[in-house]
Amino acid sequence: MAKGERGAQGSEGKLIKPAETPQQTELGHKLTVCSKLCFAIGGAPKEVASSAISFFLQIYLLDIAQINAFQASMVLFIGKAWGAVTDPIVGFFITKSRWTRIGRLMPWMLGCTPFLVVAYFYLWFVPPFISGRFIWYLGFYCLYQTLITCFHVPYSALTMFLSTDHKERDSATAYRMTMEVLGTLVGAAIQGQIVASAHTLKHCPTQNMLHVCSFSLQKEVYMIAAGVIGGVFLVCTVVLFLGVKERDGETFYFGNFVLFCTYAADLRDHFQNIVLTILVSAVISVPFWQWFLRRFGKKTAAFCGITWIMPFTMMLVFIPNVVVAYVVAVSSGLSVAASLLLPWSMLPDVVDDFRLANPHSKGHEAIFYSFYVFFTKFAAGISLGVSTLCLEFAGYDTGACKQPAPVVYTLKLLIGAAPVAFIVTGLMILLLYPISEDVRLRNKLCLDELR
Repeated sequence: MAKGERGAQGSEGKLIKPAETPQQTELGHKLTVCSKLCFAIGGAPKEVASSAISFFLQIYLLDIAQINAFQASMVLFIGKAWGAVTDPIVGFFITKSRWTRIGRLMPWMLGCTPFLVVAYFYLWFVPPFISGRFIWYLGFYCLYQTLITCFHVPYSALTMFLSTDHKERDSATAYRMTMEVLGTLVGAAIQGQIVASAHTLKHCPTQNMLHVCSFSLQKEVYMIAAGVIGGVFLVCTVVLFLGVKERDGETFYFGNFVLFCTYAADLRDHFQNIVLTILVSAVISVPFWQWFLRRFGKKTAAFCGITWIMPFTMMLVFIPNVVVAYVVAVSSGLSVAASLLLPWSMLPDVVDDFRLANPHSKGHEAIFYSFYVFFTKFAAGISLGVSTLCLEFAGYDTGACKQPAPVVYTLKLLIGAAPVAFIVTGLMILLLYPISEDVRLRNKLCLDELR
C-alpha cells in the first residue's frame, strides 16, 4: 500500500501543468508514425550543421580563413569546450523552466533557432580584416555552440516525454537516429558538393590574378552552403513544432579524415563521395541495429557495432587507394550507425534506473541528456584541438597544395592508431555498464507498478 501511495505522490509531484490524469494516459499510448517522423525531422538540422562543421570547419579555417594551425586548434578546442560547459548549465535552467501552453522544452528550441541560424552563417564568413580573424571565429563558434546547446539539450530530453512505453521510446529513437544519420548525409552532401571545388588541384594556380579570383570563389561557395543549411534548420524546426506535442511525464568528427584524404592518401578528388558512402551505409544500417539490439540486447549491440570499425581504420592507413577507401567506407558506415543509435537508445534506460532508485526526485531528465552531450562535446573538443595542434607541430603549411612528410605521417596516426586506442579504452569501460536486459525489464515492471 505504501508503494502505491509513493507512486501516486510521484505522479502528482512530477507535473506542473494541470489536468494530469489525461496527460499521463496519453503518455502511455502508442505514437503515430507521423509523430515519430516529425520528432525525427526536428533532430536532423542539428546533424546537418554538425556534419558540415565536422568535415569542413578544420580545413576551412586552415585553407580559406587562413589562420595558422595553432589558432585553428584553439578555435576548435575552446569552442567545443565552451559548448560542453554550457550543456549542464542549460540542462539546469531547463529543469527550472515552467510549463507553458506549448510545453516546457519546446520554447527553448523555438526561441534559439533564428539566432542559431545567424551565428552559423557568420561562422562561414571571411571578414575583410586579417589580424582579428581568430577572435571572429572563436566568438561565433562559441556563440553557435551555446545556441545549439539551447536547442539540442531540450530536443534530446523530449524523448522521455513522448511515451512511457520502452518500445515506443526505442522506436522513436530509431526514427530519430535514422533521420539524424540522414541529416549527416545531407549536410555532407550539401557542403561537400558545393565547396568541393574549393579544395581540388585546379585551385593551385601559378598566376597571382587567377589565385585572387579563385580565393574569392572559395569564400562565396562556403557562404552559399551556410545559407542553404540555415534554411534547412528553419524548416525542420517548424515541422517539429507542428508535428510533435510535448507531454509532461546526442558524434564522429571527420575533420582529420578530410585532411587525410586530401594530403595523405591522394584522394582529394574522391573524399566527398567517400564521405557520402559512409553516411549512406550508416542510414541503411540503422534498421539492422534496431533489430540487433532487440534480439541480443543493447550492450551486446554497442560492443559489436563499435568494435567493427577498428580493422577498417587501419586498413585505409596501410592501403590508401580508391578501391580500399570505398570498401572501408561501406564497412565503417555500419559502425557509425551503431555509435549513433545505441548510446541514445541506452540513455532512457539510465534515466529510468535513476527514477526507480530515487522515486521522489522528479524532472531531472534534461540533466542526464545535457551531461551526455557535455562529455561528447568535451571529447570532441579535445580530439579536434589536439589533432590540429599536432599538425602545427608537424609543420602544416596553411593554404599549400602539398604538405610535408611529417604532416602526412601525423595524419596517418590520427586516422589509424589514435582512434583504435580510444575505442579499446571505451569498450573496456562499456564492459562495466550495469543495465543488462534483465535489469532493464525488471525496472520497466517496477516503474509500471509505481505509475
